[in-house]
Amino acid sequence: MSTDVEHRLAQVYGASNSSALSQTYDDWAASYDEDMLATGYAHPAVICGLTARYVPHLASPILDAGVGTGNIGQLLHTIGYSNLVGLDMSPGMLARAKARGVYASLLQGVLGERLDLPSASHDAMISTGTFTTGHAPAAAFDELARVVRPGGHLIFTVGTTVWVENGFHTKLASLCAQGVLRPVWESPIYHPMPHSKTEAHFTTRAHVYQRV
Repeated sequence: MSTDVEHRLAQVYGASNSSALSQTYDDWAASYDEDMLATGYAHPAVICGLTARYVPHLASPILDAGVGTGNIGQLLHTIGYSNLVGLDMSPGMLARAKARGVYASLLQGVLGERLDLPSASHDAMISTGTFTTGHAPAAAFDELARVVRPGGHLIFTVGTTVWVENGFHTKLASLCAQGVLRPVWESPIYHPMPHSKTEAHFTTRAHVYQRV
């Protein structure tokens, strides 16, 4: 594991605002996939498995929120998913995702702000590693729920350290109480970067909610 990878991880977790975070990801885009593979990054396998479980139709429109370099879209495309939409704040990451040629469309946007997408326009939303320290806020789920059709699924990971502290538990419980979402499944706690020297201790859960 190179010290540069650990430095990059420290930068993204320590970003002071969305502009700094976007710039850090722009700078990291070229080596991101290789670097994260070296950490033993587990999120792609988990989210692809859950997508296959809860989104049976391969032509379903799926929003990949926090698309990054599009590595998850590449995996989903490999197993037959053909209608993927990617969203990210980082132009550098979006350029890498575009180069894969597996997304029907890509757009720049910030989670937690209004999304330039129609209501009920997607059968599912997937997101990995985006709801964690220094990243997207719990408030993003208002918009993410809006763009998923009734009966569709929101499939995502949330770091255990921010689940309560950053309001994710409260926000999702509120959306359930309002009749917007219902909880479907929650994974055991796991380590998404087991080979990282500085982040091996970090834990997360994967969650599945259904749009009511």
